[in-house]
Amino acid sequence: MSEKAVRMAQAGGPEVMSLETVVVGDPGPGEVRIRHMACGLNYIDVYHRSGVYPLPLPSGLGMEGAGVIEAVGEGVQHLRVGDRAAYASQPVGAYATARVMPARCVVRLPEGISFETGAAMMLKGLTAQYLLRKTLPQGGLQAGDAVLFHAAAGGVGLIACQWARALGLRLIATAGSDEKCRLALESGASDAINYQRENFAQRVRELTGGQGVKVVYDSVGAATWEGSLDCLAPFGLMVSFGNASGMVPPVSLGALAAKGSLHVTRPTLFTHLATRESTQAMADELFDVVLKGQVQIRVEQRYDLDQVQQAHRDLEARRTVGSGVLLT
Repeated sequence: MSEKAVRMAQAGGPEVMSLETVVVGDPGPGEVRIRHMACGLNYIDVYHRSGVYPLPLPSGLGMEGAGVIEAVGEGVQHLRVGDRAAYASQPVGAYATARVMPARCVVRLPEGISFETGAAMMLKGLTAQYLLRKTLPQGGLQAGDAVLFHAAAGGVGLIACQWARALGLRLIATAGSDEKCRLALESGASDAINYQRENFAQRVRELTGGQGVKVVYDSVGAATWEGSLDCLAPFGLMVSFGNASGMVPPVSLGALAAKGSLHVTRPTLFTHLATRESTQAMADELFDVVLKGQVQIRVEQRYDLDQVQQAHRDLEARRTVGSGVLLT
């Protein structure tokens, strides 16, 4: 059957993407065909399009979507035709009206969660889950512990602010404007720092009585790296999970020693989603906090599929807050 999909033949700016007609066949063993109702927008899509994270070309784009299962391949037991479903998954290709994909990272979407919300929450929500629930400093995190979360008004950040509040954590947020700081505070951050106007490392030390935080969650990269290390308490954990401002420079092990026997990790969501069982367990926890109202997904930007170039321009210009979706 003929469908529409965003494709690119070379890496580059938003102009390299175009909406094309493609043929989508039947699923093979271990696969499903899903008809998208909405597709998620994420900064990792910009990395793929620009070549920061190279893809075999030509290629599709997008790693997150929600819709209805149209066909199920041999061996797939957890999904049926007609199921509402959502995913955050490799390989890329979510910017499409329909696609065939591996079933192991596709989960049933509860009736209480809309397709738009499902498409906007999977990659970002599962990222917040593995950060706050799995990527932890020595001794873990207990209620009252202070953590620092950069870019807290983004899609992942606003989910993390709410989830941290539900866990009883003291999340100190950073953002690039007073308005974004306000959003982070409304979502559950205990404090918010506008890093355009303040030295965030100095402010974190003031807020923690000079002790620093147990963990820093940083998707900004090069621009915040050194300051983030200065925010950590002894034995603290530096979690680098993105490069919005550029790649982190080579790490000096001597600097980690001098700053208090620090730990550093560079996790990825897809390591955590390696099996169907782990994917399901993570999704169940995410669905639970959303259905309970502890985490609300802010879908603030909506674009038609043929507006994908503008969607990427808005992402790169930091004009977005919360989550965005492409509608099919």
